[in-house]
This record gives sequence, structure tokens and C-alpha cells, in this order.
Amino acid sequence: MPQNNPVGYFEIPVTDLDRAMAFYHAVFGFQFEHAVIDGHDMALFPSNDQATGITGALVTGDSYIPSKAGPRLYFHTDDIDATLAKALSQGGKTLYPKTSICGFGWVAEFEDSEGNCIALHAE
Repeated sequence: MPQNNPVGYFEIPVTDLDRAMAFYHAVFGFQFEHAVIDGHDMALFPSNDQATGITGALVTGDSYIPSKAGPRLYFHTDDIDATLAKALSQGGKTLYPKTSICGFGWVAEFEDSEGNCIALHAE
């Protein structure tokens, strides 16, 4: 058994890094750090080694193809309605409306500026 949670990092495929950075900043308020790692143009999400959870990056490259068919990343939010409204105001589309998950809070899903399915979770 691993000592840590099984996922330690994520990457979200994007076609237009600047557009994706603007979208995620408008929806969540994230400030990104630009980097080129292993030849890939990336925008690193904020990271705090003292906090729980994982961090990741928006990434462009030949093998990074945006899709709604891949794994779901759940971003924490205090207010799903407000976050979903911000996503829609930036051109996102609701894929799964705000839904109760029976004692585990609320979830919703939207399509981001690049065509990925991104999920939200609130307690």
C-alpha cells in the first residue's frame, strides 16, 4: 500500500495556453507560473507544499489532446453556482448540473475553453 494518496500531480491538455490561462484565472482566480519542461509549454497551477491535495499544469504538446472523454479532475469550490456561472460567462458549457451526492456535498461539470470536462466539488 502506498504511503500517500495515489495521485500526486495532474496535467490538463490545452490547445491555446494563453486562452486556457485566461479562462482558469477568470473562473478560479488562479495565478500561473509559465514554464517549459521537457520541451512542453506549461502554465503551473499554484502550489503550497504545506497544503493537502495535488497541483498540476495546463500543458500544450503533440500528445496533449483536450477531450471530454478522459479522467475527471474535481476542483474544490466554496460555491458551485458562482463558479459554474463564471465558467459559463467565459464560454464554458454545463455538462452536468449541480447535483447532490448524498452526504458528500455537491458536484457539477463544465466544458472548459479547450474542450475538457472539468468537475467541481463543494461540501
